[in-house]
Amino acid sequence: MTELNKEKFEIIGCENSNADIITRPTITYWQDAWRRLKKNPVAMFSLGLLIFLTIMVVVGPYINGKGFSEVDAANKNLSPSSKYWFGTDILGRDLFSRIWYGGRVSIAIGLVATFIQVTLGCLYGGVMAYFGGWVDEIMMRIIEVVTSIPGLLLTILMMVVLGNSMGTLIIALTITAWCGTARMIRGQLMQLRESEYVLAAQALGASPGRVIIKHLIPNTIGVLILNIATSIPGYIFGEASLSFLGLGLQPPNTSWGVLISYGQQAMEFYPYQLIFPALALCLTVLAFNLLGDGLRDALDPRLRQ
Repeated sequence: MTELNKEKFEIIGCENSNADIITRPTITYWQDAWRRLKKNPVAMFSLGLLIFLTIMVVVGPYINGKGFSEVDAANKNLSPSSKYWFGTDILGRDLFSRIWYGGRVSIAIGLVATFIQVTLGCLYGGVMAYFGGWVDEIMMRIIEVVTSIPGLLLTILMMVVLGNSMGTLIIALTITAWCGTARMIRGQLMQLRESEYVLAAQALGASPGRVIIKHLIPNTIGVLILNIATSIPGYIFGEASLSFLGLGLQPPNTSWGVLISYGQQAMEFYPYQLIFPALALCLTVLAFNLLGDGLRDALDPRLRQ
């Protein structure tokens, strides 16, 4: 091959290589985040554990054929066996069914409370960031007043005055928690409100509500996912703490906190009544926290390659 042919071959090869790079399908931000999340074994194990726990709280109460509220006075305080997998409590109720039913209640409280927190925080923070000026100043002062009230004290007062229902518990847990989300969203949107697409939407006559909901808040989805992943275990643990202290849900309602409270009273003679619900609670909270750490790394745009 002559020198001229070699040069032509090299030029053609470079052009084909550049063409491959240009035509190669680009990976999106979410595809890259999922790729990085899959490389984190701890986060993937936590995700699998959460999926397993979710399935169990749905179907677990029906697996062994014993009702979670079924009382069997002849089988009180039985240790775990082939008939009663997690044993029975002081009234003869099957602990296996009760733990998974209690998990259904605890996780539902965490999900609903997080939804309320994120919704209020996004709308409130979006209004603050979009309008700015005196509107932002007044709304920020309101947040400062709300957050200055001790959250635990306010929660206890609400539970004492309004009763120990699930609705009251959710309201009590979220009455001040949304302020943190509002501040976070405000900080994110303050950087986005002068973007070209926002200015274009305003020029086309879009209303402030549409701009906030359709254009600003969707661009904070990565931060919101992290906020959700860390808020859910906080609410689950908060509900368990209040129920353990006797300020949360009360019989006939049940949750992991209620079961742990019962187990603590009998732990000296029947430790399994405390160990199993406490283990379910700890695994759930730990899985959410580890998954949140993995999501934080996966969604960080500075780590994207």
